[in-house]
Amino acid sequence: MLQVCLNGVRSRGEGRHIPVSPAELAAEAVRAVEAGAEDVHLHPRGADGRDSLEPGAVGEAVGAVRAAVPEGVRVGVTTGAWAAPDPQERVGLIRSWTVLPDHASVNWHEEGAETVADALLERGIGVEAGVWSGTDGARRFRAWPSVHRVLRVLAEVTDTDPTTATATATALLRELGDDPPAPLLLHGEDGGAWPVLHAATTLGLATRIGLEDTLTLPDGSPATDNAHLVRAARRIMEEHRARRP
Repeated sequence: MLQVCLNGVRSRGEGRHIPVSPAELAAEAVRAVEAGAEDVHLHPRGADGRDSLEPGAVGEAVGAVRAAVPEGVRVGVTTGAWAAPDPQERVGLIRSWTVLPDHASVNWHEEGAETVADALLERGIGVEAGVWSGTDGARRFRAWPSVHRVLRVLAEVTDTDPTTATATATALLRELGDDPPAPLLLHGEDGGAWPVLHAATTLGLATRIGLEDTLTLPDGSPATDNAHLVRAARRIMEEHRARRP
């Protein structure tokens, strides 16, 4: 499975193609799905352009994208602590959402991750358990009583060095164990994005790509939009598939 991550916390200053408004997110999602993305992850923005978990921001972003993409394409959001640092505030916001995403990511190294994930499950929202390299996320996640109820585990390699990111990915997967409780989605960021995508594809794992994770194509040239990145990822996935016996 290939997920597209449309924007992340990136600002317009980092790239004029970063989608911010619900209409921009919807347009980018449509093009990315047409290019081969099967699932959508996005960061809703408030009026100030920053990540927001407010019900209006989440509802407008999710509603616009869901209405634009084909039926069956799941749409998810972040619950990153940078949008609402107090875990209880995040829980309250989740409980106030009027338009529910299909899934939401929870970063397991953040304070209150378990409580936030419980609130999502209470509302019938799938949990993507974000386990970052270089953190205690894997240990904390494995200790959570509802570990088997997650939709998937987002194994996120934060090592941006292209020469070491693959080894960091291997170490992260080792931390998650030989028998993970849910399907794994392995991905990297910036300089590590493409090496980790290669590693995920080699291992037959789900992965993701998009302007949240990288602004450049495998050859280092700038990507024009999310669809550009998705097409490049699809080519890599097809090349790996063709080499399998």
